[in-house]
Amino acid sequence: MNSIKASMKPIRRSRLRLFVGKRYFIWKRYWLWYTRRGKLAVHRSGDRLPYTIMEHATPLLRSLRNVDMQFQYNKITNLRLAVAKLDGLLIRPGETFSYWRSIGKPSKRKGYVEGMVLHYGGFQAGIGGGLCQLSNLIYWMTLHTPLTVKERHRHSYDVFPDEQRTQPFGSGATCSYNYLDLQLTNNTDSTFQLNLWLDDTHLRGEWRCTEKPLYKYEVYEKEHVISLEPWGGYIRSNQINRRVMTRSGEIAGDEHITDNHALMMYSPLLHETTSSS
Repeated sequence: MNSIKASMKPIRRSRLRLFVGKRYFIWKRYWLWYTRRGKLAVHRSGDRLPYTIMEHATPLLRSLRNVDMQFQYNKITNLRLAVAKLDGLLIRPGETFSYWRSIGKPSKRKGYVEGMVLHYGGFQAGIGGGLCQLSNLIYWMTLHTPLTVKERHRHSYDVFPDEQRTQPFGSGATCSYNYLDLQLTNNTDSTFQLNLWLDDTHLRGEWRCTEKPLYKYEVYEKEHVISLEPWGGYIRSNQINRRVMTRSGEIAGDEHITDNHALMMYSPLLHETTSSS
């Protein structure tokens, strides 16, 4: 773990290196898409499957320090466009869902606008900004299903304090077209359906299934710690686990999901003082 924390010390890189590096990973992912064929989830249905497995909602607007609220309104436009590509998607046995292959590349031509994009511990304007809220929602709901997470990327920076947070730290999935993807595989014998929509205040979603679920899942964090590193930065770490429970409530298992480590971009002491006032 110490080596992981040491590697998180910020390194200044030139704009050219950042540009070239990003293009390298984008084209590498295109090559993988071309050379590695698999059973992709591509079919959608307007008819809802009979059993609800998990449902969740996150607020569309959140006041963030030093962030123009217009980016929040623009995010809603971007979310509506992406949701229209995913709502009703079926993941049949043996199929894999890819976030970016389903949504496609966000562009002005498709109607996407500038939203807030997290960038190396800060934020900037970017076409399609705000779609991480959607990938976060899908990942969190998926942790409450028997679907297998094939690819997920954690946030490397903890940019904003925990105000209004309702989920454990590190329980989301960051995304960046196309090399930071969220992929889910259905290794069960049942078909799952992803339903998504927006109302006036929230982004909402649910997983539905052809069969009544055998288990329920309780996701929780453990070993949460904030450490001051020798080079002067704060690293926030935890583990995400989940309890697997039968329909009657008996614990059938306790699974380790992932470890999280993020460089904090605000003072944890300042946040504690603010929270107590």
